[in-house]
Amino acid sequence: MAADSITLVEHLFRRQAGQMVARLTRALGSRHLAVAEDAVQDALIAALQQWPYRGVPDQPEAWLYQVAKNRALDRLRHVKMAAGKVSAIGQGAPAFNPPAASTLLRDELPPVDDDQLGLLFLSCHPAVAADARVALALKLVGGFGVGEIARAFLAQESAIAQRLVRAKRSLRAGGADFGMPSPADLAPRLDSVLESLYLMFNEGYAATTGDTLVRDDVAGEAIRLVSLVAAHPATASPAASALLALMLLQASRFPARSGGDGLLFLLRDQDRSKWDRAAVAAGLRALDRAAAGDRVTAYHLEAGIAACHAVAPSWASTDWPRIVALYDDLLALTGSPVVALNRAIAISRVDGPLAGLAVIESIKYREALDGYPLLPAAQAELWRESGDLAQAAACYREALTLARSAPEQRWLSARLAHLV
Repeated sequence: MAADSITLVEHLFRRQAGQMVARLTRALGSRHLAVAEDAVQDALIAALQQWPYRGVPDQPEAWLYQVAKNRALDRLRHVKMAAGKVSAIGQGAPAFNPPAASTLLRDELPPVDDDQLGLLFLSCHPAVAADARVALALKLVGGFGVGEIARAFLAQESAIAQRLVRAKRSLRAGGADFGMPSPADLAPRLDSVLESLYLMFNEGYAATTGDTLVRDDVAGEAIRLVSLVAAHPATASPAASALLALMLLQASRFPARSGGDGLLFLLRDQDRSKWDRAAVAAGLRALDRAAAGDRVTAYHLEAGIAACHAVAPSWASTDWPRIVALYDDLLALTGSPVVALNRAIAISRVDGPLAGLAVIESIKYREALDGYPLLPAAQAELWRESGDLAQAAACYREALTLARSAPEQRWLSARLAHLV
């Protein structure tokens, strides 16, 4: 029972923490963002302390919010700031009615949630340094820990912690208001919001730590939030629809990405009959909506690549020339070494493994990939295909030293074992 209670608290932390912080922040004002955060943390700690022994309440989400609200009031009273705020949070805040559990992949757009969007846009306020906006959104709305954010940015935890402290200080000093920005300020902040949700989904799609490859809770939260952005009249845009399409198309492969033993399956080895075809169809419809504008974003191009895979009946019949062309455009747009690596792999499907290896060697700013386990892993696969098993084994060993999660380590160990 205790273990089940802890698992439930962890699940609710992912799904509800951001929503509770958003509602409390709206009631308290953005100046008291830290109070809202601390109160929600207090509520989650209280659940971990009480539920294993007293049992899980009938409405655990409502219990958490009530405790968080009470803790916020206690904190405000303690520092003698409650005169106007206690009334606001106690009487003006709506009852917390968390959304019913739904499937990870839904075609219809969710009801508009202004509190959640308000917190997202507060995180991306101009008062916050550009390099801190995404990190703050991941922390406040996504419930990410500092370590997870650091891995998403390939940065040190201490640097991310300092970045978050500075971001919150900037919000307080700048007098940022909670809520949606004005139309004139919306576009640049929307880009930061979409980027944060993109990183959030990536952490769920390929978890960087732990024993599980896919973290449905993280990916599902990213899909839910980008659906909110795509549904809101002020933020609905081709870019938001393109990002939603990308997430749905990628998530459609979740059921086939690992086996019962947790072993990773590469795209070419996946059982495509297990792909969620409803999710594919929803993703393709979102991609159609994304074509409404004249601006092509990285999300459009990545969703186009994902669509090529989604509609291909097999690995061999995939339209690889089309994928290479999309990667050409994506690389020209982003200049990303990771995109360059993926482009090299696609080229190997068209021109052979040695051609792919040559392109990898010529990647601009390749030093940025130092420590990135997928670089030697990709080289290992291409060396294996070319017949040079010694080079393949050396690259697999290098990748093993860099692997960040248990599924990555198991897959690399199994590939290496087949060679030696």
